[in-house]
Amino acid sequence: MPAPKYLPHYTLADYQNWDGDWELWNGIPVAMTPSPFGRHQWLAGKILTQFNQQLELQGCEECYALGETDWIIGTDTIVRPDVAVVCGQFPERYIESPPRIVVEVLTDSTENKDRTVKHDLYEANKVSYYLIVDANMRLLTVYQLRDGRYDCLDRRPRYEFSLHDSCSLHLDPTRMFPSTD
Repeated sequence: MPAPKYLPHYTLADYQNWDGDWELWNGIPVAMTPSPFGRHQWLAGKILTQFNQQLELQGCEECYALGETDWIIGTDTIVRPDVAVVCGQFPERYIESPPRIVVEVLTDSTENKDRTVKHDLYEANKVSYYLIVDANMRLLTVYQLRDGRYDCLDRRPRYEFSLHDSCSLHLDPTRMFPSTD
């Protein structure tokens, strides 16, 4: 009879002492891929800048767009979205409540995780909008939480994201990708 498999279970306390870049999924450490570069960083930065500019122009002082900030979902689950929009109290160190919007920019090494594991994780934790940016295909896929499940929105020239009564954001996928000239 084979020995039972032992999988260690790590927590936030362990995570806070690790060197390097990690996420923690249900107690299992997941190494972050090497820092993304090129289009990935450019797109994430462009979206982050657009969101912050829109929030500032609206005078929305209750919502913030953050880049590469850890979200502590629970004592054994921590992720680091490329971009997150949070409302309420400004997160001084970590995001501790579900963001209204999460954006993940795909890389070859993260595409499967972003489309499956993170999709399910964000849905289960009630993130209102989950945006997946595919730089290679020049596509934006938008999921909106409705009745506890994500609906994939039809492709459109402009998306509107309602954050609360006085704040909203929009994103124009035709203007977000670098030119290929």
